[in-house]
Amino acid sequence: MHSSVPNHDGLDQATALRPRRRWLIGALSLGLLVTIAAWATNAKAQTQAQPASAVKLYIFDLGQLKSANPQPLLDRGVTVTDMSVVAYLIVHPRGTLLWDSGTIPDELVKPEGTTVARATVKKTLAGQLAEIGYKPADITYMALSHYHYDHSANANAFAGSTWLVQRPERAAMFPEAPPANPIDPNVSAKFAALKTGKTMLLDGDHDVFGDGSVVIVSTPGHTPGHQSLFVKLAKFGPLVLSGDLYHYPSERTLKDFLPFGGRGNDAQEAASKAKVEALLKDKGATLWIQHDIVADAKLKKSPAYYD
Repeated sequence: MHSSVPNHDGLDQATALRPRRRWLIGALSLGLLVTIAAWATNAKAQTQAQPASAVKLYIFDLGQLKSANPQPLLDRGVTVTDMSVVAYLIVHPRGTLLWDSGTIPDELVKPEGTTVARATVKKTLAGQLAEIGYKPADITYMALSHYHYDHSANANAFAGSTWLVQRPERAAMFPEAPPANPIDPNVSAKFAALKTGKTMLLDGDHDVFGDGSVVIVSTPGHTPGHQSLFVKLAKFGPLVLSGDLYHYPSERTLKDFLPFGGRGNDAQEAASKAKVEALLKDKGATLWIQHDIVADAKLKKSPAYYD
């Protein structure tokens, strides 16, 4: 039978050891909490965007669109008439540029996906930005290829960025006098916050970061101030993001093929296409047609990137 041996204070050994055990358990618990906190801090740091040492380009999947009138496309040999919807983040040592902002506002996108009219979206723009460590407030510049609904749905979220816009485009978006053909109020509401935000009006091509690596190319026609984007990547090489200068590859080979002609200025659009074709040849650049769902499916999406 076990018997406790009193110590010099009259306490048995088991009683005397209890404070030490409590201290030891407390110390171990504190150490565990410190370890967990350090791990959480490190994990958070890993998801925060780090300053870029070279130009990177991320592609965000923002769904797809059904064609409103597929028959003329099918008649001209376009076998896939659905269109991809994308946005891009260009990360540069001097800042960031978001190019386009999707077709359905993030707040309407449900986890299982959302369909509105001809558009279906499964991922939010903000969620894809957060996955690589960015918030809308972190974006230095925001540019829309043009104001149409499938490119401007989340524009208001970037009203704190500097908006890079061609002067005629802003005039069409925020006219001083009521226009003959007003923009759908459901569309204009989604970029309304840009009206009072920080804005840089452009009158032609614009070198975003001042080193020739990211250049907005004025390509009017589809809209009064439509623009495309030239990006020079060290490994991938130079490329051009089309905006809606083209929608399908067939438009490059069938010179009289303007599936969306009549919405803008066809003569201007033809001149803009000639300008971009010359740029592609001069720079040895690749053209990414933003709505080309077949080609887009082969490109890696964020969090992967091109550099």
